[in-house]
This record gives sequence, structure tokens and C-alpha cells, in this order.
Amino acid sequence: MERALGGALYADDDDALDTGASLLAAAPDADAELVRRGEEFVRRAWERGWQPADVVRIVRRDLDESHVELVADLVAGETRRYGKDLPPRWETQLAELPSGGGKRPSDRFSYATAVLELYRLLVRLPAIEPVGPVPGTPVHWQPAARHGEPRMLTRIRALLAKAEATGFPEEAEALTAKAQELMARHSIDEAVLAARAHREDVPGACRIGVDAPYEAAKAILLDAVASANRCRAVWNSDLGFSTVVGFEADLDAVELLHTSLLVQGTAAMTRAEASQRAGGRKRTKTFRQSFLLAYAHRIGDRLARATSHAAEEAAGGDLLPVLAARDVAVTDHTDRLFPATVRTRVRGATDEAGWHDGTTAADTAHMPSHRPPDALPE
Repeated sequence: MERALGGALYADDDDALDTGASLLAAAPDADAELVRRGEEFVRRAWERGWQPADVVRIVRRDLDESHVELVADLVAGETRRYGKDLPPRWETQLAELPSGGGKRPSDRFSYATAVLELYRLLVRLPAIEPVGPVPGTPVHWQPAARHGEPRMLTRIRALLAKAEATGFPEEAEALTAKAQELMARHSIDEAVLAARAHREDVPGACRIGVDAPYEAAKAILLDAVASANRCRAVWNSDLGFSTVVGFEADLDAVELLHTSLLVQGTAAMTRAEASQRAGGRKRTKTFRQSFLLAYAHRIGDRLARATSHAAEEAAGGDLLPVLAARDVAVTDHTDRLFPATVRTRVRGATDEAGWHDGTTAADTAHMPSHRPPDALPE
């Protein structure tokens, strides 16, 4: 075992990998110890700041689905010993783990090779900013776990699902507008209730995958959604995710709204490309990049105006100081997690048609509405 792992995991050449796989393939009695070692590598990943969804995401990006199946089993096995004593958000991530699909290698040598490839990736994962405690490790700043999903969040999720599914832009506009309106009000209500009850709410953080292609435009869209919901987003382009910092209700809103807007934007881009092809123009990478950049830019403007409008409608004597205090808390927590962030230049839009169509698509998504709530569909 030591010889197989030592050579395969810490050497860069494939010969060491093949040698290690041959040794493991010839020793079926070592399988249980091999799994135990894998769970130990997963545990070390938690200690370096990674969470289940992060590990699955990077394995899927850098390896293939057979490795995803293997790591999902390791994650499930390693976390099983904690029972229900898991950090917030982990239950959802564990529930979304792949549950098998017959993608594992059939012969022992191929299986051992896949295992060693996976372990090589796990032991080389860098330390990243922690967004929650390692299971079994108490952390004082971590927000308390919630029991069940708030009814408001369930309703928002349903509205966004309908907006993604409908083929009628006007209906999608009304549904998404209603969802954003509920998000803004829910966030303000949570802030006011916490202040009145002297509840010691503190910011938390979550990571959201930003996948290729066009990851820069997707990261900009996520940043726009985060800013509009009083959060901060920091993009790690090398590892393919953004870390979003904010209060729990706002983090929920960012996750839901970003996912929905990305689905809507991608669908709108597909329709725009079809129109371009019908006009005799070939689909191009620059068109898609420009489309998504314009979409993110316009969505950001609309969300910012919506947030401002919701705050004005709810204006009260205690509201502005409460929101200001939460903004300061989020900024401080972001600075502690990321003391050395840098700004980066994103390649600009170079396709006029893509920019125009992306702007139009963002107008159709038309986030907030100033209409009274009873004028919108339930």
C-alpha cells in the first residue's frame, strides 16, 4: 500500500501511476485500506477549506464521471461518521451527491488507476478560504443551522422554476419580478427582526461554481446578483468558483436568483443564435461572450434599482442604520477572508449583435417591478 500510494500520488509521471495500479490490482485484500485512505484524503480536504460540492465540482472538471462516482462514495463514507452533526449547507450538498450510474471501471487495474488518479488530485488540493466549520469542529462565527426551508424561500424557488419553464417572455418577466420582490422584502424583514430581537446574526459565506465556457461573464453576473442582495462575491478563476459573503437569507437569494438568471440567459442566448443563423450569420464565440457580458451588465443595473426601490418602500426610522450595519459586517468579513484580493481586467465585448441581443434578453428577464404585489401572479 505504501509503495503504491507513495509513488503514484507524489510523482508526476504516468509510469509511477501504472506501477501503483499494478500493485493494488494484485492485492484485493488491500481494498478496505484503500477506501480508508481515500476517506482520510477527503477529511484533509475539509481541513483545507473544501466542502463536498467543491470537491465533486473540481473532480468533475479535472477528471471524469467515473472519478466523480468514486469521490462521491468517499465523501458519503467520511461524513457518515458525523451523523446529523454537520455544518449548515452540508446536508443539501450531500443530498446532491451522485448516487451511482454504472460508470466505474470493471477490471481491477483500471479501477486502481482511477482511484490513484483521484487520490493524486485530492492530496494536491490547495488550501482555500473556509466558508464554514469542518464537521465536529466548533466555530464561533458560523451562523446557526436552520431547520427546514423558510416558506418564503420555497415560494421564491417555485416562482423562479416557473419563470425558467415558461415559453412566454411576459410570464417569465412577471414571475421573476415577483420572486425578486419577495427576496428583497424577506431580506429587509430578516434584518429588522434580528435588530429588534438583538439577535447576534453574523455573516456567513458559500461557494458557487462558475463553470467554463464564458466563465468571466458568468462571474460578472454572479457579482451583480450578489451586490444587489447586499453580498460580496470573490471569483477564483483558477479553481472555478466564486465565494459569496453575506447574511444567510441573502446568500439563499443569491444562489437561487443567479441559477435562475443563468438558465434564462442561456435560453435567451440560444434563441438569439437561432435568429442569427436564420439571417445567414454563423454562431461565434465572440457573439456568445458579448451576449452574456451585456446580459450581466444590464441585469446588474436592474437589480440595483430594484433593491433601492424595495428599501425606499420599507423605509422606517430603524431601517437604514440596520442595513448600513449589515453592509459593514459583510465588508469586514469579506476582508478577513480575502485580505489580498485583486481586480482583474475582463476582455470586453467585441460583437455588436451579441451585446444588443444580450441587453434585450436582460430587459426581458426584467427583474424587479414597481407594480404592487397583488398585480403580479401568485
